[in-house]
Amino acid sequence: MELHEMNDSELTKHWDKVASDLLLGCKITEVRYFTEEEAEHMGWTNRPVALLLDSGIWVYPSCDDEGNEGGALFTTNGKEPVLPVLR
Repeated sequence: MELHEMNDSELTKHWDKVASDLLLGCKITEVRYFTEEEAEHMGWTNRPVALLLDSGIWVYPSCDDEGNEGGALFTTNGKEPVLPVLR
């Protein structure tokens, strides 16, 4: 079934599986903010935090699913509820 043919429940199930397959069980091996050069390469003025997984995949937040700008990463930690973007 094509993604555009799925209802909300089917889409959620699909993307839950994609995210789980990509991230579940991975270890974070490096954490750092984008360099100015990396942000410029993406066409961004914001520099988000980036996480390197032991699978070799980098994970980083964007302000939207089109990748228009780097985004903040929110947490449930009361002391550090957000890892902000740097400008």
